[in-house]
Amino acid sequence: MSKIDSNQIFIYNSLNGEKEEFKPVSKPNLGIYVCGPTVYSYVHLGNCRTFLSFDNVVRYFKFLGYNVRYVRNITDAGHLVDDAEQGEDKISKKARLEKLEPMEIVQKYTLDFHDVLKKFNALPPSIEPTATGHIIEQINMVKTILDKGLAYEVNGSVYFDVKKYNEEGGNYGELSGRNIDELMAGSRALDGQSEKKNPQDFALWKKASPEHIMRWDSPWGEGFPGWHLECSAMGTKYLGEQFDIHGGGMDLKFPHHECEIAQGKACNGVSPVNYWMHANMLTLNGQKMSKSTGNTLLPHELFSGDNSLLEKAYSPMVVRFFMLQAHYRSVLDFSSEALNASEKGFNKLMEAKKALSQLEYKSGTVSESEEQKVLDMIAASYANMNDDFNTPKTIAVLFEMVSKINKMVTNNSIDLSEKVFNELRATFNGFIEDVFGLVSENKNDNGVLDGALELLINMRKEAKQNKDYALSDQIRDKLSELGVQLKDSKEGTTYTIK
Repeated sequence: MSKIDSNQIFIYNSLNGEKEEFKPVSKPNLGIYVCGPTVYSYVHLGNCRTFLSFDNVVRYFKFLGYNVRYVRNITDAGHLVDDAEQGEDKISKKARLEKLEPMEIVQKYTLDFHDVLKKFNALPPSIEPTATGHIIEQINMVKTILDKGLAYEVNGSVYFDVKKYNEEGGNYGELSGRNIDELMAGSRALDGQSEKKNPQDFALWKKASPEHIMRWDSPWGEGFPGWHLECSAMGTKYLGEQFDIHGGGMDLKFPHHECEIAQGKACNGVSPVNYWMHANMLTLNGQKMSKSTGNTLLPHELFSGDNSLLEKAYSPMVVRFFMLQAHYRSVLDFSSEALNASEKGFNKLMEAKKALSQLEYKSGTVSESEEQKVLDMIAASYANMNDDFNTPKTIAVLFEMVSKINKMVTNNSIDLSEKVFNELRATFNGFIEDVFGLVSENKNDNGVLDGALELLINMRKEAKQNKDYALSDQIRDKLSELGVQLKDSKEGTTYTIK
């Protein structure tokens, strides 16, 4: 039986607020769309948490053997300041402030985004479409919705008719749990909103004002697409009218994802996505991250330690490991104390991984009870990830494996059959590398320090053979001061780096 068939996955679906058994549209193929960044500023940690959460989801599906098509867009047009219907495009505004062309801004911050995610060892998406590269698809989608009578044009702008959509069987508000009447009653008036039939109607296409830089020709005059439209158009083009999973941050649930559902149903007659997943927010020292209060942290500040809120610098892998220790739907709080603990845990995990790679199987006495414990750990690793991608529980199991690995190293004895030992090694390595994307950052893993340490260990061995115990102890003590712990056994001397 394949890993796909033997693992029953349950996903918390934001659409109904419950965990549902995952049933792909076209097994073993799987389509997932994640809302990418609006590239007008440096990517912040909240963004990174979302992208890394879904990187783990994609990695796990691939680990099980699914053929994953992962689409993550770049928003490079059509996104107005404060997500309002009126005002200045975020990218155009930044271009004006930095005295650059809008596409220079897009290029600058797209490169930063890619660089940061590469440091975090995130997999690149299968397809990374841009909003500006899919203007034709967006215009065609607007035409279809207009033809179906679920949108209307006013002075060169086109708006989605939420009230009519609901009257014809739609359910605007189904994702966020909002009631259409409450929306109408609670909506505040906005400048320029008088041309709409109802306050909750949203823009599919906006007429460009004379000063608006980014504009395209359309049947309704020069303008630009509404922010919500791009994801609907690109999701449909690359994943079909109905696909498996759509992910994003919790802040996108309303109005962005709510509008995507309405647009998809209005255009294609089916609900566009089967499972909606949302990652929760980040806090810093117990408070919500906010530019206005200065309670913010950028990835490069974490890596360099250049922030007064941090005790020191933390490597990308330590930060990634830290994020894994909270469930993606839970609020995650950054603090130096928590990062310090994660650093110790990460090092312990990677040391065990290295020790396991150096452990050669030797037949001996097999303990059935120990074998069962190991098999239970392996099963629990999959069970926890199958339960809505519960990374903290899975990591707890990996540390149970660490204890087992260290015990085998200490005793220089493997009390498992070769089959179970190989399963332990494959599962432990597979979850660390393939599922969680964690790789060693130890400089000695490039082989240079490895060789230097082996040379010193041999010099110490020779000194002991010559009864030069003073030199032998000096080598051991100096290495210990540098964080290298030597361990002597009948088989020879090994080392770990603290």
